[in-house]
Amino acid sequence: MLDSFYLSPIDGWYVIVLSILIGLEVIKNVPSVLHTPLMSGANAISGIILIGGAIQLLSTPLTEVSTLIVASLAVLIGTINVSGGFFVTNRMLSMFIKKKK
Repeated sequence: MLDSFYLSPIDGWYVIVLSILIGLEVIKNVPSVLHTPLMSGANAISGIILIGGAIQLLSTPLTEVSTLIVASLAVLIGTINVSGGFFVTNRMLSMFIKKKK
């Protein structure tokens, strides 16, 4: 399956650079009032980064060390972002639960 989905090293760099630019553009254009409600959306975007990083890791030859390092960092940082985002979202949602008197 992965043999049919081979990315050349330059394609991998295009994917990484475009992902960074799209992410920056999305975050920059969100009004500050909406940052808290859109945290779940940010978790979804981080999940997409995880999938892209995993595809990049699995399709890159072992000779392309720089691409492997950047893809590994994308997976690591995406994982940290997703887990932290779920933790913070859970804390925010728990503030809306009515406490029994």
